[in-house]
Order: sequence, then structure tokens, then C-alpha cells
Amino acid sequence: MTPLLIKLPAFEPVAIAIGPFAIRWYALAYIGGIVVGWLYARSLLKKDRLWGGPAPISLVQLDDFILWVTLGIILGGRTGYVLFYNLPFFIDHPLEIFELWKGGMSFHGGFMGCVIAVILFCRHNGLPILSLGDITTAVGPIGLFLGRIANFINGELWGRTADPSLPWAMIFPNDRTQLPRHPSQLYEAGLEGIVVFVVLAILIRFGALKRPGLTLGSFVLLYGLARITSEHFREPDPQLGFLWGGLTMGMLLSVPMLIVGAILIIRALRKPQDQAAPSLQAQP
Repeated sequence: MTPLLIKLPAFEPVAIAIGPFAIRWYALAYIGGIVVGWLYARSLLKKDRLWGGPAPISLVQLDDFILWVTLGIILGGRTGYVLFYNLPFFIDHPLEIFELWKGGMSFHGGFMGCVIAVILFCRHNGLPILSLGDITTAVGPIGLFLGRIANFINGELWGRTADPSLPWAMIFPNDRTQLPRHPSQLYEAGLEGIVVFVVLAILIRFGALKRPGLTLGSFVLLYGLARITSEHFREPDPQLGFLWGGLTMGMLLSVPMLIVGAILIIRALRKPQDQAAPSLQAQP
């Protein structure tokens, strides 16, 4: 019996077009992630009980921060892709570094861009770095989810070859081999987006924001685990392939996140009781 395979249709990469003005799905994912994340962050800042008192960041300061973090995501994401994933090509074609519409962004680079934006903004405004890091990473999975859905719609960053009997094995339109593959973009959307968001939301409800750095550390650790897991199903970038011992660049860049995340969590939980919430009890 011939296995039933799902053929992903070739979606138009442009989501909205008005005359010469066009917005691609990937750009729409960035915009949606920032807007929805901003609204969610505002809702968290309005709930004093989550912070054990007034939030250390005002709504006006959060609004000002949006521009900083947007620049951090874009500049960091592009820089990370250039350095980690395709440096020889960009050395030969330096002007293409600025051609963002052709794609090529790195989460790990974007995350470092966010870290730099948080540090600079906090120093400029006298705000606690860990608390702003907490609120930023609490909303981060929203953008990750939308970004992976955009990858799926674009038929890019597909998975490794799968057993044709797998019910959800897919054939991607831009794949010249036309082999059945794992829809790894959806795996990542589920793990990096939905699962990480739900876990962080539960931690926040149980008082995580009262311990500066706990939400940040949890995000870093959970993302690292989710990314390493999903990389087992994702086809490596063709210009890199597999690295040492079958590892991928995504795996190698995620290993330090496990270490940093664990350190941040331990430090947050070890803080004296007068500097943190007495306990992680559920909030009403």
C-alpha cells in the first residue's frame, strides 16, 4: 500500500501586498510577536501581586524599551547568522549582509542582541537588569512560535527525512529531493513556543517574578533543551551540515544556554528571604 504523504503547497511568501509595498510572512511574524508580546508584558506589569508589590518597571518604560529590543533582535539576529552560519559567503559578498529580505536570521544572535538591549536600557534608565530580562523572556516564546509558523508557511528549515509511514511526514515544495520529511518547524513551534510559554506562565503564577532572574534563567534553560531536542529532527543548514560527532550548529550554540540558565535559576532560588518572595505559593 502506498503511504499517504502530505504535500505542503507552495504558499506565496508575501502575506500582504499593496502596490509596491509588500509584507512577507516572516516580517509579519516579527511584527505580530513584538505587538502581542508587548501587550502580554503590559498585562504582567499591571499585576502587582505577581511582583510582591509595584512592578520595578513602569508601563511607559516598557513602551520605550520596545524600540531598543526590536533593534536588538534584528541586528543581533542578522549578525549571528552571518558569523555562525554563513561567514565565508558574506566575506565574499559583504553587501548582502544588509539584504534582510532574502532571509537569514539566527535565534542565538537575536537573543544576544536582546541581552545587550536589556543591559543598555537598564543602565540608561536605572532599572534592574534581571527584572527586565524576566519580563522580556516571559513574552519571548510568542515570537518564537510565530516565527516557526512563518518558517513552515515559507517551506524552509524543514526536517530530516522521515519514514513514509509517519502520518504527518511531509514533502516540501522547495525540496529538490521530494523526500518525506519531519515538519520540524511545527515541532519547534510546539516546543520553543507553546511548551516554554506555558511553563513560564505557570512559574510566574507561582511567584517567579518575585525572584529576579528565575524567569530569565528558566527561559534560557528550557529553550536550550527544546532547541537541542528539535535539532534531532531538523535538517542541518546545507552550507554547514553536521559538525563534530553529528552535532549541529544549533545544538552547539544551545549548550551554553543550559549552563547559563541553570546558574541563573540557582542564584535566584538561593537569594536571602528578605530579597525574594518567602515561597513559590500559587497566587490567587
